[in-house]
Amino acid sequence: MKFIDEFRDRDLARGLATAIAQEAARDRSYRLMEFCGGHTHAIFRYGVQDLMPAQVRFVHGPGCPVCVLPTARLDLAIAMTERHGLTLCTYADLMRVPASNRHSLLKAKAAGADIRMVYSTQDALAIARANPGRQVVFFAIGFETTTPPTAVALKQARAEGLGNFSVFCNHVLTPPAMRAILETAGPEGIAIDGILGPSHVSTVIGSAPYDFVPRDFGKPLVIAGFEPLDVMQATLMLIRQINAGRAEVENQYSRAVTPEGNRKAQALMAEVLTLRDTFEWRGLGFLPDSAQRLNEAFADFDAEQRFRVAVPPSCEVKGCECPAVLRGIKEPADCRLFGTVCTPDNPMGSCMVSSEGACAAYWSYGRFRDAA
Repeated sequence: MKFIDEFRDRDLARGLATAIAQEAARDRSYRLMEFCGGHTHAIFRYGVQDLMPAQVRFVHGPGCPVCVLPTARLDLAIAMTERHGLTLCTYADLMRVPASNRHSLLKAKAAGADIRMVYSTQDALAIARANPGRQVVFFAIGFETTTPPTAVALKQARAEGLGNFSVFCNHVLTPPAMRAILETAGPEGIAIDGILGPSHVSTVIGSAPYDFVPRDFGKPLVIAGFEPLDVMQATLMLIRQINAGRAEVENQYSRAVTPEGNRKAQALMAEVLTLRDTFEWRGLGFLPDSAQRLNEAFADFDAEQRFRVAVPPSCEVKGCECPAVLRGIKEPADCRLFGTVCTPDNPMGSCMVSSEGACAAYWSYGRFRDAA
């Protein structure tokens, strides 16, 4: 791909909207879950939902890495920093996510903790090199997209003998979360007719790991790119599968995603990381085999082992509906805190903080939308 405008072309968007309107049956509904925060923002930023017929609705899923991080992990990071006097490096979005008792990394920093915002794992390594007498911990979060850079940083730290560098690993995996959502779909959960598969995650893991979706749940999945025309074309592909009674994994984002994915990135992760038996997700609870930790070969760089702390049970902000939003059961506007006490300047939940959060998308692009 050389240009970006071709994926935002107005005339092509109108043509796709017409095709969707013609092929979407009027006597049925199409509830399509986008499993990526980038898709959520594209849908609202470019008004994709406004181009859909009434029977086609997008359901927002747990595709925001900052949003799905549970409060307990934030509590642990803050306690680790304050009690051991170390330097904690993290991404900007994570700084303002509420921890227990309305605490946060930003408030801990204001109180004197050495917490620094970085743009990459390489920034954290540079801080460790520049401060050999101080312990530096990188707060690693994200799906499969951001996991390979963490693996690279750990290999570099070992090669350079950076004994003052370690990683607080919170990397999570997309397929287990997708399975958990589908297992609860139905009378007690959200009705889902099809899934828009994630973009960047799929460039790493490929399309093959999603085969369980049609096989075990009879739902179609189309991997979609980030641009508005990508989302619209993937939507049309899902509608055609649903109308034909098919359930397959299709790849709209073929310019970047292959069935096998990025083998080199996968090998890096396998060399450094291993599966956790279980891990807590905000909104989804504890899911088996859904996250990664440092393997035995790199255990010396595991901040959880190096800086052990105990924290009391975590507590969420009362009235915050982020967990229900992440499961697709509620929309941000259904939360009584949304737009009143909960705004980007005063976030009550992670979905309003993150640049990929559904609440942030509603606030930025659709807060005046008629909820009906």
